[in-house]
Amino acid sequence: MAQPGNPMFAVHSFCGRAAAKDNEMKIYKSHGTGKFSGRSFRKIGENVVFERGVMVFHPENIEIGSNVYIGHNVFLKSYYKNLMIIGNNTWIGQGTFLHSGGGIKIGNFVGIGPFVKIITLQHVIDNDILQPIITREQIYKKVIIEDDCDIGTGAIILPGIKIKRGSVIGAGSVVTKDVKPYSIVVGNPAKLLRKRD
Repeated sequence: MAQPGNPMFAVHSFCGRAAAKDNEMKIYKSHGTGKFSGRSFRKIGENVVFERGVMVFHPENIEIGSNVYIGHNVFLKSYYKNLMIIGNNTWIGQGTFLHSGGGIKIGNFVGIGPFVKIITLQHVIDNDILQPIITREQIYKKVIIEDDCDIGTGAIILPGIKIKRGSVIGAGSVVTKDVKPYSIVVGNPAKLLRKRD
């Protein structure tokens, strides 16, 4: 057992405080099965295709336009507040994860490649190393993707981002800043490659 004066004492002391914090946390609850029916959505258009394995949470806060394809094993994780809005003629590739705690608005004629992740919340992170990050306040920020955008396979879009009309996000990119209209951005963090106009 580490004693005061021993360098390992601080490690044991910190771990003990973290364990105590764990005991103060709320008990986790299931978010449900993800099963849904067309009638459970806030709004749904015509010719919406849900492939096998799609999971939907809080469909009462999801609006889907017409002629929309949602690929295999897509995860639409809406929330008890704010809306997820998916426009007309939009295609969402397999394995994509959309979390709309802060709200998501996807325009018309948007292509979202497989395994894209759109995140709308984050935990407050500061220099207090004694409080576990997972127990900190959550900040919710809306993500907006305007019409005629294309989001490449495996891209990650972080909270609060606005991707303006006609833009392209390269495969595997991590979008940390707003994207101006008709831009092609690539990389981690995503940077402007060139303009389309």
